[in-house]
Order: sequence, then structure tokens, then C-alpha cells
Amino acid sequence: MTAMAPHPDALALGYHTVAISPTALATVATEVEELGIDSVWMAETKHDPFVGLAVAAARTSRVSVNTGLAVAFARNPMTVAVAANDLQLLSGGRFGLGLGSQMKTHITRRFGMPWSRPAARMREFVLAVQAIWRAFETGERLRFRGEFYRHTLMDSFFDPGPNPFGNPPIMLAGVGERMTQVAGEVADGYLAHTIATRRYLEQTALPLLRRGRAAAGKTMAGFTLHVTPIVVSGATEEEFVASRRFAAEQIAKYAAIPTYAGILEAEGLGAVRDEMQQLAAQGRWAEMPALVDDTVLDAFAVVGEPADIGVKLQERFGHLATSIALYQYSGGNPRDLVPAYTRFRAARSSPPHDGEALVNGFSRPARP
Repeated sequence: MTAMAPHPDALALGYHTVAISPTALATVATEVEELGIDSVWMAETKHDPFVGLAVAAARTSRVSVNTGLAVAFARNPMTVAVAANDLQLLSGGRFGLGLGSQMKTHITRRFGMPWSRPAARMREFVLAVQAIWRAFETGERLRFRGEFYRHTLMDSFFDPGPNPFGNPPIMLAGVGERMTQVAGEVADGYLAHTIATRRYLEQTALPLLRRGRAAAGKTMAGFTLHVTPIVVSGATEEEFVASRRFAAEQIAKYAAIPTYAGILEAEGLGAVRDEMQQLAAQGRWAEMPALVDDTVLDAFAVVGEPADIGVKLQERFGHLATSIALYQYSGGNPRDLVPAYTRFRAARSSPPHDGEALVNGFSRPARP
């Protein structure tokens, strides 16, 4: 097994999966650590990410383990605070809590939970989690009373006490203006959507994050920006075609959802968005990927020969993100990430092009 060489770069490179079982993740996490990759991320789709990451944390000693993302509104702040506290303890301080709202139809119809004013609810959710952790840490009386959540009971029988590793960082996913600003205000990081482009991040998301940080009296220093770009590549023509087909399906799926309209508009693809939404409304989902031509593909995916992906990744996100993990729906072999990540590190060690200096005011955190 060829591992990545040790590196001083604080930008973290990760393995981010969307649909993988806890048993499979345990094996993969061990391999990720052996390969020198920095972090493991698990989204909440077919499996509970807290369960998978608990097993992954127990099998590893170096990599950070992160929910990317867990559905906040399917739970309440107390259950999330306790689970995250336990994972921080189990991992020895390597856990990152990534949260997202999901969409109304999933919260109300799949989880059977209430939905209203998602940005305001998420802001309060995070503040409640932080209040609960503060009660664990200090022993102070829990007195959180909000519009959506109320937590006013905590006694020694239920209080785990201070976590010796401190509280885990909280990262929020968001696309809309209000949710993105909330991420800047109350969270420690931002989880960019997989189709978020550099232009969207620079021109839309970052100004909102900065506004949120300023409202809280904070700067962008130490704030995480995690990106999960789609990559289209392949060692053979057959592999490239399959990779492109998968990317087109993913891009088309998200392009048809009104929530993500702003990302397409930032790329001047409003007409494509409208056509995608019309096809989706007619149930013609199978026709939608055909609208993802090379222009659309290049806007939302990193496309190239395997030897070029690392350099292209650096050019697009290297001076913007603090954490990068290539989008992989069903896991994939972590060894396949090593060539791209190795070339990415090499590209980062070269002097930046004119105008490519650090543009967003981040200082690079060691984790996630």
C-alpha cells in the first residue's frame, strides 16, 4: 500500500462518503489512516453517521471523524449534544459535528418532525447544543429557553461532566442566504454543497459567512470551509464515461431543486436550471442528465485525466478551502484518492500564480 508522505500543510484532505454501512466504514477508516489521508466524513442517508463514525473512531488514532452531514431537525439539541460529546470522548478529541437542515419534505414526511423557518431554527439548535455542552463543562444550571427548543432540566444522573478533550467543532451546511450567514455567526465551519463552485463560494457564500462572523464579533481565523467537489476522470475511456454519467446525474438532480437555484445563477446557467425544473415537474428525470453538456459539467465538476486532477483541484479550491474531500456516493476505494491528493500537495508547494494568494482571510486549522 502506497501512503501519502507526511506534510506540514494544514489544509486537510479527506475521505467523504454518502452511503456506506458502519461495518464497511470501520474497515475503510483504518485504510484511510494508513494511507495518510487526514479525515473521514460520513453523510446521513441510508445509515446513521454517528454509529458508523463511532466504529471508525474506535479503529483509528489519528484521522478526524466528522458527520458531513447529520440531519439536525430529525433530532433535538439534547440528543445531538450527548451523541457528539460521546464521539468526542471516544475519538480522543478527533470528532467534528457537521449539521444540516435537509428539506421540508424529508423532515415532515420521512422523519415526522416539525419544520418552520429553518435558518432561525438552526441558529437556535446550535445555540442550544452549545448551552448543553456548557452545562456539562461548568456544572451551571441549564436554562435554555428559545422559540423552538427549551432545555431546562439537567441533574447529576444525566450530566456526563466536562469532556477532557473539549467540545467538538460545529459545522453547518447551507445554500440559502440566511442559513449561510447563520453558519458564520454560530458555527465553527461551513460545509459547502457538492455543486458549490468557486465563483459561488467567493461571490456569495464567503461574504455571507463574513457577515455572520462580524455579527458575532469574530473573524474568519480558524473557521473551516469544507468542500466536496465532484470529479470526472478515469484511467480508461470506459471509466471516464461512467464517471461523467454519474456526475451528470448528480448535477441534474440538484439543478432541478429550487433550493440550489442560486448556485446555477452564479454560473450564468439560469436557463439550464429552468429547463431542469420543468423536466422534473413532468417526471422526466431520465432526460435531465442530457442537459449537462461540457460547459455545465466544467462549471460543477473537476474534469481531467487522472494525472491532472490534483493540479486542477488546487487551482479551483486550494486557496479557498481549509478542508477538501472528493465526493464519493458509495464510498469507493480510498487508495484511488492518493494520486490526486499527492499531486495536489505538490501543486500547493509551488508558488501561487499572480492573484492566487489567500483570498478569504482564513487561518488554516489542523482539523478536520
